[in-house]
Amino acid sequence: MSSRTTTTGSRPVRRVPARLALTTAVAAGVLATGVAPASAHEGSGSRTGVPSSYSQLLPLTTLSAERLATADLVAAAKWGTGSPIDDPAREQVVLDTVRKQAVETGADPEATVAIFRDQIEANKLVQRGLHALWTADPSKAPAERPDLTEVRKEINRINIELVRAIAGSDRARATWSCRGVLAVTAVHVRHEKQLDKLHSRALVRAVPSVCPVR
Repeated sequence: MSSRTTTTGSRPVRRVPARLALTTAVAAGVLATGVAPASAHEGSGSRTGVPSSYSQLLPLTTLSAERLATADLVAAAKWGTGSPIDDPAREQVVLDTVRKQAVETGADPEATVAIFRDQIEANKLVQRGLHALWTADPSKAPAERPDLTEVRKEINRINIELVRAIAGSDRARATWSCRGVLAVTAVHVRHEKQLDKLHSRALVRAVPSVCPVR
């Protein structure tokens, strides 16, 4: 859908398509309040699909941020041990597991694996950032080393919830407004969880495959 241009006096005025204008207005309202309007529920009569998309995509973005928080623990567990941040064998186990879980929960297996590839890369982005910080300033390095086995149990728990969130957001991820609404949920989560620059950048890296290229 293209916008139209009209002229007011000597200055051209671009008319924004009604659907895009309404989407922008709803997104701005969500960003300002942090809460999707009551019409977010399916069957509420929303004609843009934005509120319902927001309610479907927000859990996915929130879980992505929670998964990123575990990167701090993984980084601390590996710090000073010589263990590499890249772990292809472990990454493949994660991808194989979520593919199986996707089939069991009714999520698209290929979409789920693509999303989790991004999640893994985002997690490593945080680990690299923290290791660089701790190398530059050892006083900021963790004093204790978490048990990586226990940390991975938490990651596995989040992974299961994330697969379910992917299964529950298939309609929202297929809409034309997906990327815009996803960006709004990311802003909301960044504020809600008070993410720093590193984790905010990682959150952006974690979700590009959520919305298929259209």
